[in-house]
Amino acid sequence: MIENKKLWDSVLVEMELAISKANFSMWFKDTSITKQDDGIVYLNVPSVFVKDWLNNKYHKSILKSLRGFADYVRGVEYVVSKEGMIKKTENTGANNTQTINELPLQDFYINKEDNLNPRYTFDSFVVGPFNDLAYAASQAIIKQPTVYNPLFIYGNTGHGKTHLIQSIGNYVKTNNSNKKVYYLTSDKFAQDFINSLDKGKAEQFKEQYRKYDLLIIDDIQFFASKQKTQEEFFHLFNNLYDNSKQLVFSSDKHPNFIQGLEERVRSRFNAGMIVEIPAPDVESRTQILKKKSSVANLNLSGDVLDYLASSIEGNIRELEGVLNSILCQTQLKNKELNLNEVKNLIKNNIKPKKNISTKEVIKIITEFYNLEEGMIYKKTRKKEVVKPRQVIMYILREDFNISYPSIGDKLGGRDHTTVIHSCEKIKNDIKLDLSLNKEINQIRAMLL
Repeated sequence: MIENKKLWDSVLVEMELAISKANFSMWFKDTSITKQDDGIVYLNVPSVFVKDWLNNKYHKSILKSLRGFADYVRGVEYVVSKEGMIKKTENTGANNTQTINELPLQDFYINKEDNLNPRYTFDSFVVGPFNDLAYAASQAIIKQPTVYNPLFIYGNTGHGKTHLIQSIGNYVKTNNSNKKVYYLTSDKFAQDFINSLDKGKAEQFKEQYRKYDLLIIDDIQFFASKQKTQEEFFHLFNNLYDNSKQLVFSSDKHPNFIQGLEERVRSRFNAGMIVEIPAPDVESRTQILKKKSSVANLNLSGDVLDYLASSIEGNIRELEGVLNSILCQTQLKNKELNLNEVKNLIKNNIKPKKNISTKEVIKIITEFYNLEEGMIYKKTRKKEVVKPRQVIMYILREDFNISYPSIGDKLGGRDHTTVIHSCEKIKNDIKLDLSLNKEINQIRAMLL
């Protein structure tokens, strides 16, 4: 492994030759490598603003340069130095001290006791015509527990299901300290159950899950075809329901259309309230943009808001990504962006380039995982091959909208159901696995 200072000095020389002197001085001053761990380089930066800018603008170049000097590098993480939390800035000729406002570190952490994200609250949830019924149902069960039991919310990814169901958990936790609340994904439930069987602790598993007053399970669709897990879930459901405990679930589709779901489990879901969160309409997208830009202290003109709301028809996460890019540019230029600047920003900086071939995507991802490209097409279940292959399937589906059958054909003639399972598994895992989430972001940066 190359020594930290030597590696970063080499990268700085290369970056200085590639960009203007002004940009180099502004963005790369006071940066250094703090450590290297398992192929990840941790880059020390002086402020949150520099962190965001390097990550959005120069990440691909930095990663490419690092890999040119050290082929074992898989990714880069930007860490804000404590000294950089307060920095000097010039404003109209005067020196002012600007404090970088950040939440305390613990506010970013998932509570290990209940798995709830403290940022998912009703206060930060934007209500519109597309989700008002789901919101009303959520409000009903916190005011009158078990009025809808279970509450089942479904809709495509990025429509706000996880935010809403965790808001229920956070509200109950905050306002009823004696209530035991727990949130998890169906995949995590299945893993816990299987582990309990392997370790001979099935009874402990039952006792653990039956103690909760409010149990929230996300992504129910992953119970499909897992018969033993469904059987255990069925008994748990009955126990909690009979004891007037609240149950809340989410899925990407209505339970009647989840293939591989046992009829007795399906009937339990249908016994309560089932409500869909569809894609946000233009009016709702406008409300979401206003709310999130207000939280970020970002001023958007009416024409920019209208353009964004009408042009970005994807999910809420896409809206958030656009706002983050606009915020970064606004801070850099120290002025509000006009409509043409926003249009140009979205066109060049937001979406992956769709003209990249499937072959190139496979090549980039296999290189990222230091895997021989040919291994991806072989019928092997080795862990070091399965994970990269699943990531490839996920990226091809999510970022390039390639059909499941086509992905299967391009990866050695695999059945489309295998591709669906792989995509859903990665989609689920990145919610709980921070390192995998970072890997996906690193890969997407390399595909830009």
